[in-house]
Amino acid sequence: MFNQIKISNKIKPFNKTIEVSSDKSLSIRAVLLASQAIGLSTISNILESEDVLSTIKSIKKLGIQCKKIGKQYKILGYGLNGFDLKKKTTIYAGNSGTFARLILGLLVRTKKVVKLTGDKSLSKRDFSRITEPLKRFGANIKSKKGSLPVEILGTEFLRPINYIETKGSAQCKSAVMLAALNTPGVTKIKAVSSRDHTERMFRHLKLPIKIKSKKNFDLIEVQGLKQFDGFDYVIPGDISSSAFFIVLTILSKNSQIRIKNVNINKSRIGIITILKKMNCKITLENKKIYKGEETADIIVKNSKNIKGINCPSRLNSAAIDEFLVIFLIAAKAKGISKFKDLGELNKKESPRLDIAVKFLKMLKIRVERKNNDLKIYGNPYLVIPRTLHIKSYLKDHRVFMMSCIAALSFVEGGKVIIEDKDSVNTSFPSFLKLLKKLGAEIN
Repeated sequence: MFNQIKISNKIKPFNKTIEVSSDKSLSIRAVLLASQAIGLSTISNILESEDVLSTIKSIKKLGIQCKKIGKQYKILGYGLNGFDLKKKTTIYAGNSGTFARLILGLLVRTKKVVKLTGDKSLSKRDFSRITEPLKRFGANIKSKKGSLPVEILGTEFLRPINYIETKGSAQCKSAVMLAALNTPGVTKIKAVSSRDHTERMFRHLKLPIKIKSKKNFDLIEVQGLKQFDGFDYVIPGDISSSAFFIVLTILSKNSQIRIKNVNINKSRIGIITILKKMNCKITLENKKIYKGEETADIIVKNSKNIKGINCPSRLNSAAIDEFLVIFLIAAKAKGISKFKDLGELNKKESPRLDIAVKFLKMLKIRVERKNNDLKIYGNPYLVIPRTLHIKSYLKDHRVFMMSCIAALSFVEGGKVIIEDKDSVNTSFPSFLKLLKKLGAEIN
């Protein structure tokens, strides 16, 4: 009862400037790479969500010094494989798939057994896609049924591998790249194009990496055993967090928003590309390059003539965390929207593709599903005229936030009760506070 909210009114027109939470992907990667650097790193504007705090707590348990001073985190690294373990150690990843998968890549040389655990949701996710390539490096890994808990014992006799990544998973690719750092020789990766934050950080830190981008995949080579110095990094705003406010603004009459200093890495802005194709009003201003990453202010206006889309599957990876709210736009659009090859949605914190279909049907939207393909028949006059109760879905933070945006956009005569408000602490602790700043009435 105390972990739920009720929304009974649409949000009123707004014209605001906001800043969203810092980028989670960059926060986790910056902390992990700082733990492998030689000397002191200073990371500013870190996202203090449960996922990132799990990362910080875990590297401390692995022997890395990390202190918060003001709004900065000071991390003292001892170089590659600089973890200091006296005995078998258990670390808890919470709900963070990014941290859990990437840390395994850094543990391929550990001299003591490390046991990795997670919460109920994370423990249902597939880790064989990570553990199998890491075994090929020479690490000793034990796991029941390819899921958590996982035990890893490294080796001094690592060997480079040739790895093919076919799912468009940046987590898999990054785990192999981090393992390659500790491995003599050249590790070669052929990967379907996906988020490239790790590659950009490697380049910024002057780590020996070569990248050739082809039409549908990237060829990556990493030369191992190259030490690097501590660094300073300021984390920009998160496009995934911005997505909820982008969609709310598009669906809210006479509204406009400016979201300041957001990471607009081209491998992350699939939502902007897709929504522009649907006739939504989105522009980028104040573009800057910061240490290999591009940032900008995102300006969004209410859009009245939204049209359906035949969404190219090549955009899936760049929008994988935003499809839940993209589907809300499709639900309001004129015409039919088609999406293909969305199986990776069911590999997230919860089976998001299954949940999206169920949710849209609750809104009385016609949805046709064939395997991992969807057809969504939009209704420009969509409203919620009755009571809806959105129950727990493995405490998935994005399902909760998507439900809030739907309620604030479509409620008209009804109300929406949404469970698991604490789930936002996983990635976006200030989410409800920002909604209220825009004028949302949330009980």
